[in-house]
Amino acid sequence: MNLAIDQGNSSTKLGFFDKGKLIATYKLFFLDQQKLNELCKRHSPGKIIVSSVTQETKILEQFFSAAKTRFIIFDQNTPLPFINQYKTPETLGKDRLAAIAGAQAHYPESTLLIIDAGTAITFDLVVGNTFTGGNISPGLQMRFTALHTQTKQLPKVEPGQSEFWGKTTEEAIRSGVQNGIIMELDSYIDKTRKQYPDVKTIITGGDADFFVTYTKNIIFVHPNLVLHGLNRILEYNA
Repeated sequence: MNLAIDQGNSSTKLGFFDKGKLIATYKLFFLDQQKLNELCKRHSPGKIIVSSVTQETKILEQFFSAAKTRFIIFDQNTPLPFINQYKTPETLGKDRLAAIAGAQAHYPESTLLIIDAGTAITFDLVVGNTFTGGNISPGLQMRFTALHTQTKQLPKVEPGQSEFWGKTTEEAIRSGVQNGIIMELDSYIDKTRKQYPDVKTIITGGDADFFVTYTKNIIFVHPNLVLHGLNRILEYNA
């Protein structure tokens, strides 16, 4: 049994894998040793990988060291199961690397466009076994917040159903932000398909389900892509 831990700014996701199959996931807003001990007793992981955007992994390191369980802290020095052509690998987010590994686990040796629609929206291109590069764009909530905080008059708007042309300021903001992202996604997919006709487009992240219903292109939704990628990286380093 493997355990993949994805520690974010506001929560920690845990995924337990048995022979490559994700059998259980948990989302913890407060990472305490009692809850961690309860889950580990329930599933008995033999190998563990920890990825953290906060770099605050002391609690996890102390817990697994005391339990004498094999674990890896995923960082820029961890060997990857693919070729990375990024010129500044030390600045590349671990969640992006894990999503790439997860996408390859689902679609090996394929050309992949991986979209992570979270706080930021990332676009990453993988050709065969090589990560060739990617782009970063503001996410849904970030755009709504920026319009409100960077102006004196515009209100804070939440996502929702909207007509293409807004008839109030609130409708105009909602439609402008949401349709702007939808057009952005479709444009990335179309442009990538012109160069790589057989590309598979995968979307993950907190806003994936929201946007997949609006895009004109057929894409695959994988909500636990990062956990799958962490497990693949763990197996690669086992």
